[in-house]
Amino acid sequence: MDIRSSYQKLKADLVDLHPNLFFKKELAGHSRNTQMSVANLVAYLIGWGELVLKWNSIIQSGSQPNFPDDGYKWTELGSLAQRFYSDYGALDFEESLKKLEEVVNSILNLVEKSSDEDLYGTNWYKNYTMGRMIQLNSSSPYKNARMRVRKWKRINRNKEHVKNKL
Repeated sequence: MDIRSSYQKLKADLVDLHPNLFFKKELAGHSRNTQMSVANLVAYLIGWGELVLKWNSIIQSGSQPNFPDDGYKWTELGSLAQRFYSDYGALDFEESLKKLEEVVNSILNLVEKSSDEDLYGTNWYKNYTMGRMIQLNSSSPYKNARMRVRKWKRINRNKEHVKNKL
């Protein structure tokens, strides 16, 4: 399953980070001209995962969720990212990774207990099926996050290398 494999690759890059680097704001942020930390990036992934689970819960109860979330429009995703940073960004390194793992496992359980008809036979939002909305908010962001983390790690290694030569 793409969610599992994308997450496992990201997890491998996250677990070997030095916890002291977790809160350094050196990655390009989710809003223009902003910077974020790896902690913010993990908070973002947790937030979107929690939204997927919330959407499903609301739909299962027979209601329709407000997409992307109550009080937010699709044109306000930068503000939503800031809320995720606030909601989950203060968790320490270990707590963040544990929370992300819990969210991923909940999404995997949701997918595994859903039929193909559940996943791809009915639209959740406009022309997007449940399966597509889950993919857009799990495996795709995990791949993007991994790319960001790996780039950041390369840059940090280079910085450390330069510091050691001076």
